[in-house]
Amino acid sequence: MIAAMAKLLLNLRHVPDDEADEIRAWLRDDGYAWYETKPSRWGVSAGGLWLREDADYPRARAQMDQYQQQRAERARTERAQALADGTAETFFDALRARPLAMLTTALAIILLLGLMALVPLTLIG
Repeated sequence: MIAAMAKLLLNLRHVPDDEADEIRAWLRDDGYAWYETKPSRWGVSAGGLWLREDADYPRARAQMDQYQQQRAERARTERAQALADGTAETFFDALRARPLAMLTTALAIILLLGLMALVPLTLIG
């Protein structure tokens, strides 16, 4: 008899905590056999939510696709409402909230552009 291999349902890289919590809840509530791997210490793996049974994957994948579509629609609606209300974060709001991060990012971009411009100049001369 061949042992079933676990299937990755969701890689947790860049997944907000509330989204991961909602997915864990429906996996638990719908009776899926699943487990979670934690992120690696060095950032190689972000962790994930895995299904233990191969047979559960098509149903869980369809449910995941539907959930992500609904979440995307909800996010677009919230963003549109924030833009209409004037409460959406702008570039200047981000600059005021995180001036050091914005300055560091701008300096890094300028440095990289300078280094990229330096290569053709050294080839010409």
